[in-house]
Amino acid sequence: MQRVFRTNIGALIAMETSGSIYMKGLPVRRPPALNRFLSSTPVSIVIYCLIVGGILYSSFKGAQSMGYNWQWYQIPKYIYRYTDNGFQFGELMFGLWTTITLSFSAFALAVILGLLLALLRLSGLFIGTKVAVCFLEFVRNIPLLVLVYLFYYVLGPVFKYDRYTASILCLAVYHSALISEILRAGINAVAQGQWEAAKSIGMSKAQMYRYIILPQSIRFMLPPMTGEVIHMVKSSAIVSVIAVAELTTLGQNIISDTYMAFEIWFTIAAIYMVVIMILSIGASQVERRYTVTN
Repeated sequence: MQRVFRTNIGALIAMETSGSIYMKGLPVRRPPALNRFLSSTPVSIVIYCLIVGGILYSSFKGAQSMGYNWQWYQIPKYIYRYTDNGFQFGELMFGLWTTITLSFSAFALAVILGLLLALLRLSGLFIGTKVAVCFLEFVRNIPLLVLVYLFYYVLGPVFKYDRYTASILCLAVYHSALISEILRAGINAVAQGQWEAAKSIGMSKAQMYRYIILPQSIRFMLPPMTGEVIHMVKSSAIVSVIAVAELTTLGQNIISDTYMAFEIWFTIAAIYMVVIMILSIGASQVERRYTVTN
């Protein structure tokens, strides 16, 4: 046995030196050395830093050629400040808080609407299916900006709600169409045997969904749903067009008062990036924890 093992190892080394390796009897070419070098982690980090550095340098040189007066020393007071009353958050932090509360409120409502739409499409009822499909097609084929204007300038005066409520409703409706497809796919991913087993013990459709189908489908839904949370936070910036006091709107107000366009937009971009990175790390952990494998 040792001899056979040594012979196989020797053959594998010989095949690797020839530029190919064999896995389960099939020849697999090794990637070229240049590809392996460029895909390594240190080289990827260096390339990323060079790209970001090039963008920052180009922005700096462009602003310098315009005679722009950099005022980075004023940025901290828009994030935090110390006064006679102690530590206080700046305007950008209040805007960030509004962005977060707006996004998560809209996401909670979007999940409820998305679940209703998914259940309507899976109900088998002709009217329910057609209503859900018409709603989905309507939302999918309208740009988000137009939807914001529709909810605020058209539906707002009719139903007497403010711009903050209009923002939540608009984002919830827009994302409910995406979430409903995630929920429907998760429900359909449950094995057919589970449905048949629930029917065989006399469960009603409501009991089947509550006790059997939805608990099992959560594992399929969670990874894409966490990505939808990130999408919600990023798309919430669109409500700045109706002057909701979120991060982007307050940044525009500060720029109109101070003319610090470069500093404020770079700072807002950095704040969004930190928030999205935190959410992305959480999403990757959830995806790793709940990944369904065969």
